[in-house]
Order: sequence, then structure tokens, then C-alpha cells
Amino acid sequence: MTDAGVPDERLRDRIGAEQDERRRLAELIHDGPAQHLAALAQMLDAAMISLDRGDPAAAREALERAAAVAREGAADLRDLVADIEPLSLHEHGFSAAARDLAERMAARRAIAVDVDAPASDLLGERARSGLYQIVREALDQAVRRGPPGHASVSLRQTARGGIQLVITDDAARERRQAVLDGLAERTNDLNGTFTYDRTEIATTITIDLPPSAAYL
Repeated sequence: MTDAGVPDERLRDRIGAEQDERRRLAELIHDGPAQHLAALAQMLDAAMISLDRGDPAAAREALERAAAVAREGAADLRDLVADIEPLSLHEHGFSAAARDLAERMAARRAIAVDVDAPASDLLGERARSGLYQIVREALDQAVRRGPPGHASVSLRQTARGGIQLVITDDAARERRQAVLDGLAERTNDLNGTFTYDRTEIATTITIDLPPSAAYL
């Protein structure tokens, strides 16, 4: 807080980033599972009306469509949960979760994401979860400002025993300081250092964690 009682710029940026994340999740839920549930209810209503009218063939057709919509909605919901905190992150580690994310982006957006994470097994639970969220957010923001044609994620152990995460993409330049501040804040929460670099052809985000933070 400042002397005047107004939140400082860093706090405002963090609040803004959190609001953007909630808005993103709300949009995903509205456009995905909520729409599927509404369509499913309509199809079930149609099936019941057909049964009341003595038309089992029409009822069966409506139920078959409802079953297809339910399966599609379940798949979308699994993808949404996976985007937030995938089970593979805790069951199989950072590399598996990052590769799953890359596959989903390739399927949805036709974006090639290379993942090279030989240090994946070295991460502790807190670092694993925090770095995955940074990757997810960085790639999501690249899509919003681009989209990119190619991106890469690298996770390696440093010469001093820490962990370095490098994310690159060829999307348009990031012009929203709040986005960078949000990623920097996530890095600070892990006791790491955040570096941003932009050339004419690529954006590179580098996260360095000391051993004391990487393995907890």
C-alpha cells in the first residue's frame, strides 16, 4: 500500500492478471461444458415429448444425439481440468504434463510446441506445479497476441544445480505489461528470477530457480 492507501502498481497488475484468468476460465466453461449441458437438456426434453406422443423411434434418435453431446461435453470438461492442473503433472511429472498441453494446443490451434525437459524428474512438487502454470499462461498469452506458428519449452538443470525453464514463441510482440508482470509474479512466488527478451522473430521467457526452490 502507498501512503495514500492506494494499492501499488505491482498489486494492481497482479489483481488484473487474476481477473484475466478468472475471465478466461469463465469463457471456457460458458463456451464448452455449459453449452453442452444446455443442448443435452433440450435433447432429453425432446426424447420425453416423443415418448409421450408414442414415437419411440424419434425418442431413440434424440437420446442418441444426447449421448453424443454428453460424451463431447465430458471430453471438453476433462480438457478444461487438464488445462488448470492436469493429473499427469502429479502422476508422471512436468514433462508429461507439458507434452499433453502441447498436444492439446496442436489439436485446437494447429500450433507446434516442442518440449525438451530432461530436468523434469528433479523438480519438487511446488516447483513442478508453479512452472507448469507459467508455461500454460505463457503459451495461452502467445495465442492471444499472435497466434504463434511454433513454440518451444525447455527445462534443464543449470551448472550451479538450479533449474532453468525457457519458453520461446514466434507470435507478435507482447505489448501488455500486466501479462509480463503476472508471469514475473508467479516466478517470484517460486523464489526465482524472470527474464524477458524480444527479437524481431521471437519472444523468449527465461525462469531460473535456485536449488533451494527447484527441489521443494
